Amino acid sequence: MILCDIGNTSVDLFYEGKRTKLRVEDFDPYILLNDVYYVSVNASFNERIRDYPNWYDLREFIDWEKYYPTMGIDRIMVCEAADDGVIVDAGSAITVDVMRGGVYQGGFISLGLRAAEAAYARLSSALDVSFNFEVDLAKMAKNTPDALTVGFMAPLIEKIERLGKPLYMSGGDARLLSRFFSEAIVDEDLIFKGMKKLIEKGVKC
Repeated sequence: MILCDIGNTSVDLFYEGKRTKLRVEDFDPYILLNDVYYVSVNASFNERIRDYPNWYDLREFIDWEKYYPTMGIDRIMVCEAADDGVIVDAGSAITVDVMRGGVYQGGFISLGLRAAEAAYARLSSALDVSFNFEVDLAKMAKNTPDALTVGFMAPLIEKIERLGKPLYMSGGDARLLSRFFSEAIVDEDLIFKGMKKLIEKGVKC
């Protein structure tokens, strides 16, 4: 069994504990003969694999009443990985969700770190700087990079901390963001663990 996370530009494969990431344009789905369970946000790729009998769309495994109709499929998968906890997926956007007793409690979406930096830069060329991830959020800043970092990060970190424990973090910026939490569990394979749990539950979660 192969697990597959398909984005707009990349295909992320998980097989026997190992990940392989490829560009969408370089990937030929025909070469995979095993059963492939996938999540995808790429409509054109979905058309390519629609008639492949060994490809199974995990959207069909989801009990959508448990979540909400417009919730991102990759966001649901990381939630499925944890029965209890706060799940932070730090990618292009930062999604924060809460699971208690296997029941989705809700969440929120923030700008991702790079998107936030870009947003400040569009306001003024004087704000076109990088965040300082070594900054002390408890102190008032005395330079522009620190001021932007505190302004964006402090409310976000405080909100996440109030949601409780345990805290699971995944996504490309998970390790950067985890610096601000003392007990964060960084797991880069969280989406695949959620996919696997969903498959083990059966046709409906």
